[in-house]
Amino acid sequence: MPTYAYKARDRSGKLVEAVMEAATQRDVAANLREKGLIPTEITLPKTGLQGDIKLPAWLDFGSQPNLRDVTVFSRQFATVINAGLPVVQSLAILQRQAEKEGLKDALKKIREEVETGLPLSEALAKHPKIFNRLYVYLVRAGEASGNLDGILERIAAYQEKQAALRGKLKSALTYPVVVLVIALAVTFFLLTGIVPQFAGILTQLGGELPLITRILMAISTFLLTKWWLLIIMVVGAVVGTGLYYRTNAGRHVIDALLLRLPVVGNLIQKTAIASFSNTFGLLLKSGVNIIEAIEITKGTAGNVIVEDVLDEAKGAVQRGEQISVTLINRPKVFPPLVSSMISIGEETGAVDSMMEKIASFYEREVNEAVESLTAALEPLLIVFLGGVVGFIVAGMFLPMFAIIGQLSG
Repeated sequence: MPTYAYKARDRSGKLVEAVMEAATQRDVAANLREKGLIPTEITLPKTGLQGDIKLPAWLDFGSQPNLRDVTVFSRQFATVINAGLPVVQSLAILQRQAEKEGLKDALKKIREEVETGLPLSEALAKHPKIFNRLYVYLVRAGEASGNLDGILERIAAYQEKQAALRGKLKSALTYPVVVLVIALAVTFFLLTGIVPQFAGILTQLGGELPLITRILMAISTFLLTKWWLLIIMVVGAVVGTGLYYRTNAGRHVIDALLLRLPVVGNLIQKTAIASFSNTFGLLLKSGVNIIEAIEITKGTAGNVIVEDVLDEAKGAVQRGEQISVTLINRPKVFPPLVSSMISIGEETGAVDSMMEKIASFYEREVNEAVESLTAALEPLLIVFLGGVVGFIVAGMFLPMFAIIGQLSG
């Protein structure tokens, strides 16, 4: 039977460290609870022969928590806080239950920092890759209002909505990307496997080849002999675009172009508005002041054109103006429906409730935009694939028909 090392706290909060023989960690925890102790850590003592080999954090991708992990943590945290457990004890329980090592390590550090007297929000702020600025501000608001469990419930609901939005975008893009990859693979196979064989036959037969056939043979020869140049061109284009996007001018050019794209631009705009409305409404409802709420929301927009408009709105509020005044002047980014609803919210003092209504409306709009995008891309991809295959077939068979015609004549 293995021997486990454990750390636990008694009812007065005193830390107890010892070892215990038990079949499983669950048995250790049960025995400790029977003794009136609250376990915070249960581990197998490591020896020189049985120590775990851990990859560095930057290599162990599977240990890093994602949005779903943080959402589950928020729900669980709200539940245990609502049950009346202290923050430190709640963190200890959630640390043991965390599946990802990255989240488990972070919660351990956060718990230790909270035990020393550091506010929870400040302890969370030391782990920005897991708990972003929005999360920290909301927790800070929850600490100030004494409604931490309610705030955590709102965070979890917000994160679930964000995850749903991302899932819809992924589902909209997955099908066309898969079809495009298959189409490119089939095209590459035809150009490098089938076309060269036909090209050899046509060359032996002689005669003037049509322009379409000569173009096809040139493409085939290029892919067979200069494939490495094509890879360099593709990688160079991707890296170059990425580097350009990192510049301020590049972000403005590319993000503006994305918003102008047919169908796709409409989806990007509606997704940005839904995300903005959710985030801004949540911050206002949680008691964050409007200037900080705009600043945080701006950082989660995901599009620099939207960020610019929110920056203008922030300046307007600082001058004593209403947010809607700025949004009304940017109808291409924020449609009149959004600015008018926010204006009504400002007049009635219910901006947070109005933002929830806007978010709900645009979430439905995103659903429709996803369906429209899928419906539009499917025939386009079929036409593209049919056109490529038709071009290859025409390039190969037209000269053969001409040669057969000459022989029969």
